[in-house]
Amino acid sequence: MSVALTLMIMLVFMTAGMLIASVLDTFFYRWLAGRAGGSLLTPLYAAAAEVSRQRISTEAPDRMNWFLSISGFLTLGAIGLAVVPLGPESAVIGLETSVVLWGACESLVVVLVFLHGWSPNSPLALIGAYRYVAIGLPIMLLSMFVLIAAALPAESLDLRAIVTSQEDLWNVIRQPLGLPLFILLGLSLTLRGPLDYADSADLAGGTSIEDSGANRAGWQVARMSMLVGFSAVAASAFLGGYLGPVLPGVVWLAFKTLTIMIVIIALSHLLARMPVARMLGLIWKVLLPIAFLDLLLAGLVALA
Repeated sequence: MSVALTLMIMLVFMTAGMLIASVLDTFFYRWLAGRAGGSLLTPLYAAAAEVSRQRISTEAPDRMNWFLSISGFLTLGAIGLAVVPLGPESAVIGLETSVVLWGACESLVVVLVFLHGWSPNSPLALIGAYRYVAIGLPIMLLSMFVLIAAALPAESLDLRAIVTSQEDLWNVIRQPLGLPLFILLGLSLTLRGPLDYADSADLAGGTSIEDSGANRAGWQVARMSMLVGFSAVAASAFLGGYLGPVLPGVVWLAFKTLTIMIVIIALSHLLARMPVARMLGLIWKVLLPIAFLDLLLAGLVALA
């Protein structure tokens, strides 16, 4: 597959993924609110309405960092999808250390979300930013443990090799603790549900409280971009990525990515958010030991 064709497929994949994610989000919201109906075009109408609204600014905002946070978040989601192989040896970013690159993207999310809360010069936005940093940093350790565990059978930090190593057995079966822990990280990276401490309703929108017009639309698009990128990485690391019978590899990858997206969106609407202190205790005392156990078991299996 040529680079141009791979890049084109990735762009279509990302665009379609963001649209489907928006529709699913709307569907779950209306279903839980007991309001049937809705249109597939509802997200597009909402985006058009946001873009056409007048942009309202706070006093002395940091405009450069505001723009950098939105564009950077969007770019990190795109990089996540770019490291995912769409077929054998066909990833837009084909690195032997693609897992390390994705780990760097995860860490930068904390920086960019903090910038997004810092830039408007608003108290509730800044509280959301600090609160996200408190939760975001320890939960990144989950990713380190489970991704290294997923890389052990492949003996490589290349996501293409990790997919190939699952030809006989997917990592979700080989390491059953890995995918649930990684999905919890996904809730944090995409600012959703029980781990949405940045843009939550109890802060009237948190870091995005002062977003309006194109800024608000851009931030929501960036969040959807991260959801698609993260879901594709999870599908490749734990569900065999493009591997599957009969159908083209990219179709299997799309199906598995959609499955992860549905799980994340459903959890984000169904699970309640805990107080920050209690969530920190859960991460340090429960989730991180489980993640370390997952890595330990994967290491013992690799040595056996």
